Amino acid sequence: DDPETSSTVIPSCSSKKAGIHGRHTKPIDGELVLITGAGGGLGRLFAQEFAKHGAEVVLWDVDGGANEQTAKLVREMGVKVHTYTVDVTSREEVYRCAELVRRDAGRDVTMLVNNAGVVAGKRMLDCPDELMERTMKVNCHALFWTVKAFLPQMKAQNHGHIVTIASVLGLFSTFPRYDDYCASKFAAVGFHESLAHELLAEEVEGVKTTLVCPYIVNTGMFEGCKIRYMLLPPLEPQYCVEQAMNAILIDQPLVCIPRLTYLPVISRAYVLCHLGRQRHEGVTQVHLHSLRSAFSFRLLPWEANVVTYRFMGSDRCMYPFIDAMSSQASRQRPVQAA
Repeated sequence: DDPETSSTVIPSCSSKKAGIHGRHTKPIDGELVLITGAGGGLGRLFAQEFAKHGAEVVLWDVDGGANEQTAKLVREMGVKVHTYTVDVTSREEVYRCAELVRRDAGRDVTMLVNNAGVVAGKRMLDCPDELMERTMKVNCHALFWTVKAFLPQMKAQNHGHIVTIASVLGLFSTFPRYDDYCASKFAAVGFHESLAHELLAEEVEGVKTTLVCPYIVNTGMFEGCKIRYMLLPPLEPQYCVEQAMNAILIDQPLVCIPRLTYLPVISRAYVLCHLGRQRHEGVTQVHLHSLRSAFSFRLLPWEANVVTYRFMGSDRCMYPFIDAMSSQASRQRPVQAA
C-alpha cells in the first residue's frame, strides 16, 4: 500500500442523497475513516457500515488478532483496509501509529471515530487503582491523543469529521457503583462539546463533530445488568450503529439512542440549541442564546431524581453485573500450591 504521493484526497461533496428524515446525507465514499476499538463490538460494526458506504477504513485495536478478524470481514466487502495494533492510552504509540497511517495510506485521515472503551465492573472501594486509571485513560485521555494526532490535518484541509462514542451515562448518571465509568463518560462528553465549540469559534466549518450517546448496548460489556420493568432493554448493537451512522451522515451534532433517553436529559434541562454566529465590526460573536450545548442545571430536585432511579431499579441494576464480574475474576485467579 506504499503510495507515490502523500497529498490528501478530499471526496467530492457536490452530490448529496436524500436520506434520513428528509435530510440530505453526505457521501463518504473515498473518505479515510479511522476507528478505535475496532476488534469487536460496535467498532467492528462501524467498520462494516463505513465499508458499505465505500469508505477506506483504518482499524486500531489493542488486540491484534481480533482486529485482523474485523479486517477480514471488511476486505470481503471489497474496500481497502489498514490494521494496526495500538494501545490508545499511550500517546507516544498513538502519535507513532498516526504517522504510519499517513505513510501507508498515502494521505490524511478524514474521519475519526473514537470508539474504544472499557469498564472495570467493580465497586469503587473494591476496584484496584490501576483499573480505575485504565478506565479514564481509555475512555477519556485517549480522545486527546487521537484528536491531537489527526485534527491539525483536518483543519488545514477544512474537511473532516470527529465522532465520539460516549454514553447516556455521560449525560446523566443513574448507575451507582460505576463511579469511574460514569466519570470517564462525563469527561468524554465535556471534551467533545468543548472541541465542537472551539471549531465553531475558529470558523472551521468543514470539520464536523458528532457526539453519540447510546444507552447500554448488548455487546457483553454490561452483561447481567437488569432494569426493572425493562422499559429500556439493552440495545442491539446493529441498531445502535445504524442510528449513529444516520446521525453521522447528516452531520448531526448529538444523537441519544434510543430517543427515549432524551427525556432524562430534558428533565435536567440540558439545553441544546444551535450555535450561531454574528459578525459585528469584523468580530465574530458567539451568543448565549445560540450555544448548542453545555448549559446544565437540574429542573427537578435531587430527591425526585433519586425516586425515579429507585422506581426504575437503576440504583441496583448493576449489582448482578458486578457480582458476575467478581465470580469470573475468582475463577480465573490462579490457585496457589499448598
